[in-house]
Amino acid sequence: MPIESPLLTDLYELTMLQAYFDAGMNEMASFEFFVRELPRHRNFLMAAGLEQVLDYLENLRFSSDDLSLLAQTGRFTLAFLKSLETLRFTGDVEAMREGTVFYAEEPILRVTAPMREAQLVESRVMNLLHYETVVASKAARIVLAGPGLDLVDFGLRRAHGAEAALLSARASYLAGFGGTATVLAGLQFGIPVQGTMAHSYVQAHADEFTAFEQFARSQPKHVTLLIDTYNTEAAAAKVVDVARRLERDGIAIKAVRIDSGDLADHARRVRRILDDGHLTHVAIFASGSLDEYRIRDLISAKAPIDGFGVGTRMNTSSDAPYLDCAYKLVEYAHKPCRKRSEGKATWPGRKAAFRHEGANGVMDGDWLTLAHENRDGIALLEPVMTAGVRRRDLPSLADSRDHARRQLRALPARLRALEAADSYPVAVSDALKALARKVDAGVGG
Repeated sequence: MPIESPLLTDLYELTMLQAYFDAGMNEMASFEFFVRELPRHRNFLMAAGLEQVLDYLENLRFSSDDLSLLAQTGRFTLAFLKSLETLRFTGDVEAMREGTVFYAEEPILRVTAPMREAQLVESRVMNLLHYETVVASKAARIVLAGPGLDLVDFGLRRAHGAEAALLSARASYLAGFGGTATVLAGLQFGIPVQGTMAHSYVQAHADEFTAFEQFARSQPKHVTLLIDTYNTEAAAAKVVDVARRLERDGIAIKAVRIDSGDLADHARRVRRILDDGHLTHVAIFASGSLDEYRIRDLISAKAPIDGFGVGTRMNTSSDAPYLDCAYKLVEYAHKPCRKRSEGKATWPGRKAAFRHEGANGVMDGDWLTLAHENRDGIALLEPVMTAGVRRRDLPSLADSRDHARRQLRALPARLRALEAADSYPVAVSDALKALARKVDAGVGG
């Protein structure tokens, strides 16, 4: 079953559609995706995944195989299945631009469409937005911890599946990483691809000198040598000897990589060896169970490391692997709706979010309002799809990456820290509070 199939959903999406079909209920509905609260130690989140959501919505359709499989379950009427043959997404979508910093309760996407379309897409929309936002938010913290350093996604081999590997490469690049080691992600999304060599390559040769030389001659424009297979400092000395031989043929070593041990101590020793061997231009690249905390500590220790390969702890967001997010109905048949469950209450009606920045360009507060309210500041939600058709002027990944960079620069200093800070102010408008009271009282909008 291809991953693009609309059957990649929760069963209740389809059983609700059958029940709506039986009742003749298909008025316009608005659903909003938001995060209820930020994870511990997160001072902000970064929106990502919109591009994949729009691809999904544009291509939504049931194949004959999909319908045949649904028929075999015995849960659905023939008339309902027949109606799915022509189902397409015909609604409108408003969303925050990818790379936008956001906070709890702010909608980052709103879908307005006939009920069965808006309901059906819930699970996959959440699946896409949630994962890329989790990774982009983690990657953004790593970018803040290592400003100006070469950061590369190394996450493929421990990613939770093939799609996760591709989307985490995209999300981390969006957040400010400089490249990925995952070839398909590079080709698919236009991300620079970077890589070195494995310990197995060194082990397969009789000695490190030969391994280093042969690899350099095979990849003369991209020479990064892994030097911690046996003895890191001894290998660094061999790099100096190899460099002298390669220099005669115009081949320059770009970097060495250290993947184990006390990275700061090894980096200092290796830097001295390289510098003494007149290889001051050779960078030191480090990898191995890295995250924003280890990178911060290495920088604080003044380790002479120029770049980092970051994998598992980034693309699984190891300290905050999920968000308490939701996709909730806020309006049906032009009537505002509100969930009042204990601990999970939602604000009714279609909403907007506005951001105010101080004279210095630093974010100093957001407003959560009804969609028709006007507020001074930057409107964070913008139209991205109309009547099922994607707007053609949407930003490219490169544009969104630039936007993410500007967003991180505009964060208040306290929110750039890795430790939890005082929360960012998100005020709720009086009109939205009043609407909630009316809905609770059964008065409506």
